[in-house]
Amino acid sequence: MGLFSLFKKNGPSTEDETQRARAKDDARPSSKREARRLEEQERQRELAHATTLKIDAIEAAMAFDIFNTPEPAWGSTPKALPRPPGHTLAELDDSNTTELLGDAAETDPAATQTAAIVEEVAVLYAHGESALAEQMLVAGLAEAGDDRTVWWMLFDLYQVNGKQEQFDNLSIDYASKFETSPPAWTGAPPPAGPGSAYAGVTPTLALAGMLDASIAPALERLEQQADSKPVLRLEFNRVTGVDPAGCSLLLGSLTRLQARQRELIVVAAAELAAHIRALIRVGERGDSEPCWLLLLELLQLLNHEKEFEETGMDYCVTFEVSPPSFIPASKVVSTANKYASATSDRFMLPALMEGNCMPLIEAIAAYAAQDGALVFDCSRLNRLDFSAANALLSPLQTLAQGGKSIEFRDLNHLVAALLRLLAFSDIAKIFPHKY
Repeated sequence: MGLFSLFKKNGPSTEDETQRARAKDDARPSSKREARRLEEQERQRELAHATTLKIDAIEAAMAFDIFNTPEPAWGSTPKALPRPPGHTLAELDDSNTTELLGDAAETDPAATQTAAIVEEVAVLYAHGESALAEQMLVAGLAEAGDDRTVWWMLFDLYQVNGKQEQFDNLSIDYASKFETSPPAWTGAPPPAGPGSAYAGVTPTLALAGMLDASIAPALERLEQQADSKPVLRLEFNRVTGVDPAGCSLLLGSLTRLQARQRELIVVAAAELAAHIRALIRVGERGDSEPCWLLLLELLQLLNHEKEFEETGMDYCVTFEVSPPSFIPASKVVSTANKYASATSDRFMLPALMEGNCMPLIEAIAAYAAQDGALVFDCSRLNRLDFSAANALLSPLQTLAQGGKSIEFRDLNHLVAALLRLLAFSDIAKIFPHKY
C-alpha cells in the first residue's frame, strides 16, 4: 500500500501543478488586455475632462468680452437708459417711447424681440457711445431671429466708423443666414472738411432719358453752382441709355468737380454703369473709349475695387494700354436708385448734428417757407444727438400742424431708430436706406 500510495500521491500532484500552470498562462493575456482597457478608459476620461475645462475657459472668456459691463440678463427688465444732461426722456418726447413708431409703408419696424435693444442702441449711439453700441449689436444678433434691423444698424455702424474688415465679415454671416446678397461696402465717410459741416439746399442734376451731347448745358450749370456749394448731387436713376458723346461730357465734369474737392452725392451710379456695359464689347474699340473710361470712373465712385480691376483688364486688352490704377474717391456718397427723391432740391443735413444747432434750425425754417414739401437729405448725416433732435422736433411739429409735408430721406438705421423713438414719425415720413 505504501508503494501504491506513494505513486498515487505523486501522480495527481504533478498533474495538478501542470493544470494550474497552464491556467495561469491562459489567464495572463486576459489580465493584460483588461489592464490595457482600464488604462485606455482612464486616459479617455482625462482627455474628456481636459476638453471640458478648455471649453469652459473659452466660454468664460467670451462671456467676459461680451458682457463685461453690468447689463441685465436677456429677457429681464432692461436697466434705465442713459439720459442727456438736463433733460428726461419725458421732456424729449411726451408720447410713448417704448415702441418703434413709423409708417410700415416707409420702413419695416423692428420685431418685438429686438425693439428693446434697437431703442437702447439708438440712445447710446446718440450719446456718442459708439463702442458700447457696437458691443450690444454684436451680442444682439443671436436674439434677432428673422428681423434684420439689428444687422442693418451694425452694418451702418461699421460703415460710419470705417471698419471694412468687420463689415465684410458681417456680410458673410448675413448672406449665410438670410440666403441673399449681402450689403456692399461703400467706403468710409468723407473726411472732415468744409463739406462735412455744410447744410442747406443741395444743387441737384437729375439726368433723364438718353445720356448724349444734349446734357452739356446742364453739366455746365452744375459746375457753375460748384463755385459756391461744396456739396453737389447727381441723379442717374432716370437715364435710359448712353452714347460716347454723353459719356465723354459726364466724365469731364466728374473729373473737374473732384479736382475742385467738391463732395458728390451720386444716385444710381450702378444703374448707369449697367447701361454702359450694355454698349461696350471687349476687343471692339470703335469710339467707345469714353464709355470705358466713364465706367471705370463710376466703379471708383462706388468703391468697387475688384470690379474695377476686372474691367480695367478688359480695357487694357481692348485698347492695348497699361491697366489703370484704382484710386478710391474720397468725397463721394452713393445712394441706391429706389431712394432718389422726386424733389430736385433737398435740404442737406450735415454729417453731425449736436447741441441746439440754432443756425441750422433757422436755415431750415427759411427753406420750409417755400412752397412744396420739406425734404431732408440725410445721406451724409452720421449722427444726431438728443439735444439737436429735441431742438429740431419742436419747429417741425409746428410746420406739420400747419400742413407742411416733411420727409427724412436716406437715413442710416441708427439715426432712423432715434427718430422713431422720439416720435418724429408722428409728424414726418422716415425713409432709412435699405440693404
